[in-house]
Amino acid sequence: MLEKDPEINVLGGQLEVCGTAPVTGFFRDGFCNTCADDSGSHTVCAVMTAEFLAYSKYVGNDLSTPRPEYGFAGLKPGDRWCLCAARFLQAHDEGCAPKVHLASTHQRALDVVSIDVLKENALKSD
Repeated sequence: MLEKDPEINVLGGQLEVCGTAPVTGFFRDGFCNTCADDSGSHTVCAVMTAEFLAYSKYVGNDLSTPRPEYGFAGLKPGDRWCLCAARFLQAHDEGCAPKVHLASTHQRALDVVSIDVLKENALKSD
């Protein structure tokens, strides 16, 4: 069994759930937990937008098309999803980053994305 990194968010508190409908995360436990085997660092809890989903599809990661063979219904605007930190940063740099739930974003995201960039894209409730 894979050993999870400590469940701490970018604010230094306990990592909160990101999404359960659909269930997200590297471990498919609803949290943006990570571990040494998570080479993509699926650590940024993002709220999907139509703009971001179109961008992600354009750059080769189609998150909106259902893939029943993997039990994946496809994402739609409003869904929360644990994004790869590098993909989030790329979308930010291109001007189409989704909003971020800071309390549900794992501290390991800070290895790739600065706290300032995350806060710039934070949901108003954070």
